[in-house]
Amino acid sequence: MSELVRFEVEGGIGTIRLDRPPMNALNFEIQDGLHAAALEATARRDVSAVIIYGGEKVFAAGADIKEMQTMSYTDMVDRSAAFQAAFIAIARIPKPTVAAITGYALGGGCELSLTCDFRVAADNAKLGQPEVTLGIIPGMGGTQRLSRLVGAARAKDMIFSGRFVLAEEALRIGLVDEVVAPDEVYAAACRRVERYVGGPAYAIRAAKEAIDRGLEVDLDTGLEIERMQFAGLFATHDRDIGMASFVEHRQGKAQFEGR
Repeated sequence: MSELVRFEVEGGIGTIRLDRPPMNALNFEIQDGLHAAALEATARRDVSAVIIYGGEKVFAAGADIKEMQTMSYTDMVDRSAAFQAAFIAIARIPKPTVAAITGYALGGGCELSLTCDFRVAADNAKLGQPEVTLGIIPGMGGTQRLSRLVGAARAKDMIFSGRFVLAEEALRIGLVDEVVAPDEVYAAACRRVERYVGGPAYAIRAAKEAIDRGLEVDLDTGLEIERMQFAGLFATHDRDIGMASFVEHRQGKAQFEGR
């Protein structure tokens, strides 16, 4: 994994930490580091939830434009697959994920936050997709994930204009889920996902996949995805534990084992 991306685990929560001051520009090394961190977070059984955090000052202020400026069309054809692969790997972490956003989350930084299940932002945060001001469009999922999250019209407004969205508006339109003081962002992100530590890991995984995959298809197909995930959970030990506990003690008393 890159020195610019660290993966640390404490109390069942894994933190993917970006560390490329001053702005955490997402150069190729960070993108590859994010991909490696996502695969590790997915594989580790001691990780129940994941936080992506850029530090106390800034989440990520976009891709490294200097690195991209000299790239040709064919260069970008080759590299864009790696761009997408890293962000897809994060989106497919089969555990609850939350972006802890301080300062700027712009361009690729905003797109990185969109790969997460939840977003906690500082009250001084600024989010946006300003790629149009460079003569390009979002290329790491922004046109797709943003429109699914806030609706097509709001996504078009943000992307066509390249404007920054302040924390208050971001909360109002559903771009973020919680706004707190800057020094509370990481703690708030921890609180949001710590409830999943020790939970029924395969049920949470199935729920996440059913929701995410279901959003990509028609209702009938989505219902079939849900049915298959639901039935599959009857092969898990946690289902045995959960139902036995409910019959004996009512809901909320189960001690799950994550298998």
